[in-house]
Parts: sequence; structure tokens; C-alpha cells
Amino acid sequence: MADTNEKHNYGCIDLFRIPAAFLVVAIHTSPLVTWSSSADFFLTRVLARIAVPFFFMVTGQFVAASLCRTGYTADRGMNGKGAFRASCAHILRYIRKILILYGISILVYIPIGLYAGHYDNMTVSKSAKMLFFDGTFYHLWYFPACIIGVLVVCVLSRFMKIKGMLAVSGILYLIGLFGDSYFGLAEKIPVLASAYEKFFQICSYTRNGLFMAPVFLVLGAVAGNMENMKKTNNANIMGVNIVLCATAFTLMTVEAFSLRYYGLQRHDSMYLMLPFVMFFGYRILIMPENSHFGRRHATQFPNAALRVAATCVYIIHPAMIVVVRGIFKLILKFNKNQKMTLLSENSLVNYILVSLLSLAAAFAIAIYVMPNLTKRHKIRVSKAINHAPENHSKGHDTEYNCARFEAAAKSRTWIELDSKALRDNANFLKSRLPRNCKLMPAVKANAYGHGAAEIAGELSRMGIDAFCVAAVTEGVGLRNAGIRGEILILGYTHPAQFDLLHDYDLSQTVIDYDYALKLEEYGKSIRVHIGIDTGMHRLGERAENIEKICRIFQIKNLHIDGIYTHLSADEQTTETCKEFTHNQNERLNEVLAALGKRGIKSPKVHIQASYGILNYPALGGDYARPGIALYGVLGTKEDTQPWSECLNPVMSLKTRVAAVRTIYKDETAGYGFSFAATHTMRIATLAVGYADGLPRSLSNGKGNVLIHGSKAPIVGMICMDQTIVDISGISDVNQGDMAVIIGKSGELEISVNDISAQSGTIANEILSRIGERPQRIVI
Repeated sequence: MADTNEKHNYGCIDLFRIPAAFLVVAIHTSPLVTWSSSADFFLTRVLARIAVPFFFMVTGQFVAASLCRTGYTADRGMNGKGAFRASCAHILRYIRKILILYGISILVYIPIGLYAGHYDNMTVSKSAKMLFFDGTFYHLWYFPACIIGVLVVCVLSRFMKIKGMLAVSGILYLIGLFGDSYFGLAEKIPVLASAYEKFFQICSYTRNGLFMAPVFLVLGAVAGNMENMKKTNNANIMGVNIVLCATAFTLMTVEAFSLRYYGLQRHDSMYLMLPFVMFFGYRILIMPENSHFGRRHATQFPNAALRVAATCVYIIHPAMIVVVRGIFKLILKFNKNQKMTLLSENSLVNYILVSLLSLAAAFAIAIYVMPNLTKRHKIRVSKAINHAPENHSKGHDTEYNCARFEAAAKSRTWIELDSKALRDNANFLKSRLPRNCKLMPAVKANAYGHGAAEIAGELSRMGIDAFCVAAVTEGVGLRNAGIRGEILILGYTHPAQFDLLHDYDLSQTVIDYDYALKLEEYGKSIRVHIGIDTGMHRLGERAENIEKICRIFQIKNLHIDGIYTHLSADEQTTETCKEFTHNQNERLNEVLAALGKRGIKSPKVHIQASYGILNYPALGGDYARPGIALYGVLGTKEDTQPWSECLNPVMSLKTRVAAVRTIYKDETAGYGFSFAATHTMRIATLAVGYADGLPRSLSNGKGNVLIHGSKAPIVGMICMDQTIVDISGISDVNQGDMAVIIGKSGELEISVNDISAQSGTIANEILSRIGERPQRIVI
């Protein structure tokens, strides 16, 4: 059995491997997203979902079939135990091949993973989770899934016949289904929600070797029973299989779009109709007449080359994504055409180039490299093609940050983000909270100027899967950046933009009862959190309006995931502030109690933001919404100082010296004659201005920057794009040198609190004013 696939031509099975591999590439490049989100959803979340099961079924036909036979009959005259032992030996050889591929793939992608910070703050449990379930890089989860799936089938075959194996693997698939596409239903049942939440601490998804793989392995073994196929070799059976497959696929398409419409998906790898689509589709591919078709059209390349090439396309296509984007970035240095910028992102052209490069490299390896490796090491590449997980907060951050880091080295002004500081801050804030209280970081205002996509991406890699923003457009931006999980809109969304809430699966704050009615009028299901006004009198239904709050829960189109309030006096711990804060908490608890008396189950509760976590950690809740503290500072220097050992600034803002010159006594610099030299002095023009976030109020000596570890006072008025500083006391300053606006240089540091104090405001405002122009890179 081990060499069966080497001795025979399986026609369309081998030919279909390459298109299936291209479907995998499509999942990670979203080729139609710039044209139509619905069309891209159909391609990448419906049609492309046949790729993984196909490869599992191939493994089922060629690897697990002997196990399925031992479940109900003796194999080749051997007794049951002997057949089982022979099958196990075959399985062990297969697992050894997969482990070799997995090990090679891990080594190939370790450098990129290290650079991207995927392995920062690793613990034993996180390492085990990554190695045995999630994959060590975003496209490697299939390897451990295939191994675990084969082992599950091996165990099942020892105790039951084929019908029992189908039943048990089907039940496992259903369990996985409710942790995947139907999770929105499971989370409404407390027992199931709790069980899945605990499982997701072990494995990030249910599309894995325990729940997804076994049923397709068994179906592949059954569908690939060629002896049975020979008995049904007629056009009528082929026609029946085509009709059944087309019908099942149509139903799966309706199912997928319905799940999307109602926002039930946690992930979208598993559908109820998918096993039926795959069973009848696989039967079509392996019908005897199709095997003849395959033999006629698979002569240009040996079948083994097709198998190796398809496997290589899977393994190397993420690297080709990096190459293609790198090429476009290089072109953009010389051609600033907006169309070229679009081509560097997910697009049809991007997909085609990645596919062609991957295929060319794969066939080169299959035809020229692999034969030499086979002779030298006597290792043959496994026949199983592999599939990668979707792009979920981790997708393309690696190549994205690599390119941006290189660009920042030559940028006029840029922001460096310290990923270790961010993770340390998040872990510290989490440690202040009750064990079951999760973080829902505030990444509004472009993550307080830090870069929402970059910050949310790093936090996603930490396992944080809920975020909050102020505006619906910010939520859409996160989705377009590949951020998954819950995204809560804290502010007002105009009814004209309710489509965005629905289409991008965003959660909206219910501002008051009247606003809830407007959401109802939209006519489609929308996820919401109910805001409760407990004393800030800003947004939310007043806490005393219990009847209105209860009626909100009765609105059928609102999928209520949370209820929350906002503390207005948590920045201080005076007796007055303590009393007011505890009163706010008590008023929220009274609302929750009133809901309970009316039989309304409370959704997730959250009350704390940054200061609440630090000053009133015992208030707890299901979520806490850290904002400014997450970025290592608080509103003022006085507030920050007590926590300076626990919170570390994440951002450094840096710029370049654009010009150096000498001015003489009585000469002026900058607009409006606001600065005149009292003596001969050297000045430097920096490529930063108030459009980059440097407050204009720091003009004329009120602020400083750091160059070569020394302070350089700002002279003249800060311009929109440029700032002049006095470098008379600093030697060897040249064009292109770095200047630090926020951060450290040598022994000196300028904090955002320093700038906010000089500007007469708070750090939140200074950070939020930083514009989009500075490039942001994660260090």
C-alpha cells in the first residue's frame, strides 16, 4: 500500500492537486477583494474550502484505506490483528514522511517568524500549542492536523467497523462545526460556550486533526475503494455523482452566505454540506473513465512530479508572497503610481504572480532538486498536499513589517513600536485583573497614534481576540488589515453606515433605546453591546430606565454580546472619586440584577479602562478596555510615575536632519520673524512638523529634540512639515542623521508626558494627533 501511488496513475486525482494548491494560494492573497467582497468570499471561503478536504481524502485513500479495511474484514488473508499491525507500520512510515516535511518547513520559516516576533514570550504551553495544533507559521497547521487525524482513524479502526468510524468521525466533525462556522449558535448555550472557550486555550481553532481531519480521511478511504468503483463503471453513476455534487455545493454556498449574513462564524473552514460535496466530488475524480482521462493528460509531467510540485506550492507560496511584495516595493521607490501601490496588496495581479512564481519554483524542485535529494538521502516527499490557515491577525504581518523596516531606514519620519514593551504592558494589565477577565484593548484613534493595524496584529499574536474602536471606519480598517475576533464600536454610527457593521461583522454600541430601534429598522442582524449611563452622562441608556433596557433585549435583529458602562472618576483615588466610582459599579450591578429577575441572561460585562484597571482592579467584569496604559504611559507625568516600573513606552518617534546651515547675528529663521539669532549659530532643519504630530505650541524654545544624545532646542515656529532646531552645542551633525522627537538618545529621553506637559495637555491628545505620514514599524 505504501507504494501504490507510485505504481499507478490516478489520473484526475494527481491533476487536481495543482488547482487545489492554487485555491490554497487564493485563500492567502484574496485575489478578488478589490473587485467585490462577496465574490472574494465565494472564491476564498466557499470554493477554496474544498482544497483541504481534498488533500485529507487523498491521504485517506492512499494511507488510511488499509485501516478502514481492517475494521470490517481480513486483509489479504491475514487475521485481523496481523492486518492491523501491517496497517500501523504503513501509518508510521507515512507519519515519518510528514514529520520530515514539517521539520523542513519549520526551519525554512523560522527566520521570518523570529523577525516578526511570532516566538516572543514563548512558554511551554504556547510552544506545545503552536507545534502540535496551530503550526509554527501561519500556513503549517495542516501537518500536525494530518498526523493527529491519521492517529484518530487508527484508534477508531481498532475498535469498530467502517460504519462506526463514519459515525464517530461525523460526530467529531459536528463538534468542530459548532466551534467554527456555527459558533454563533454554540456561544448562546453557556455550557457549550464554556467548553469551547476552554478548548480554544489548547488549540486556536476546531479545524484541526481531531475534529476536521478524521471524517475526510474515512470518506477518502471509502470513496477511493477502486474495487467498488469498477462495479459501478457506467455513465449513469457518473451523472448521479455530478448532480449530487452540484446540489450539495449549491446548498453549501447558500449555507456559507447565510452564516455570513447572520454573523455566526468564528471561522469558516467547516460547513455542514462540505462532507457531501467532497464525497461526491471525489467520486467524480476517481471514476474509471476519469482515470483514463488523467492518463491521457498527465503525460507532460510524471505523476510524482505533480505530487511533489503541489506540495512545494503549498510550502513555498508564503515566501513568494514576500518576494512579490518586495518587488512591488522596489518598483514603488522609482514609480509612485497609485496603481502600483494597489498591486502590492491583495489583488488578482498579486495572486497570479504569486501562483506563477510558486509553480515555477515548485516544478524546479520537483523535477531537478528532489530526485537528487531522493538518491542522496533515500527520502521521498509525502504524497499529501497541505493547506494553510487563513490570514487572522497573523496573515501577512511578517513580510509587511520586513518591507516597512527597510523603508523606514530611509524614511523622513517614522515610528518604532517596541513589541516587547507592548506585550509586557498587556501582561501586566492582565495580571491586575481577576483571572476570568479578558482584555479588550482600545485601538481607537489609530491605536492612540501607534498604528491600529500594527498594534492589533501584535496583540492578536498574544491571543487577544477582542478590540474596541471609536468609529465604524476604524473597525473596517482593522478588518481590511486582517484582524479577526470581536471589534466593538464605542461611538455613534450613522444609519447610512449600518451596512458596514453587518458586512464587516462589527459590534455596535447601543447608545440608547431610540438608537436600538434604528438598528432594528435596518432589518438585518447586527452584533451589539448595550451602553449603560451610570453617571458620566455621555452615551448609554440611563441605568434607571430598566424597562427600556429590557425591551432592547427583546429586539430580534440585535445579537447582544455585551453590556457596559464607562467610569468617569477612576483617574484618582480620593474619597470622593472612590465613592462615585463604586456607585457607578453598583448602578451597573443593579441593572444586571434586574435583568436576571426578568429571566434575561447577562451578556459579557465590562466597566474598566486604563485607570480603572490600575486603581480599581477588583471591579472585574468579563472584559477590560485598556487604552493609554497599554501604550506604556498615562495622561500626565504625575500619573505615569507610580507605574513607571511596570509600564514601558511602546512608541519612539524619529525623524531625519534635512539640512544643516549657519546663521549669523540678527538673521531670522522660520515664519514671521519669531526667532532671530543673537549670535552666530548652527541650525538644523528636521523633516517633521505639526502634520506629523509635533505640537506647534513647542515653537521658539518651548520644546526640544534629541540628536546624538544631546538636547537641541526648537527655534522659530514649527511648520507643517519641517522644524528648525539649534545644534550649536552638538558636534558632527550632518544631513540624514537621526533626531528623536519621542524616545531615547544616549542617556537622555523625551517622553510623551514631557511633550504634553510643555503643551499644556495630556499624553492621550499628543499621541492621537500623530498623523498617518510617519511609517510605523514593529521592532
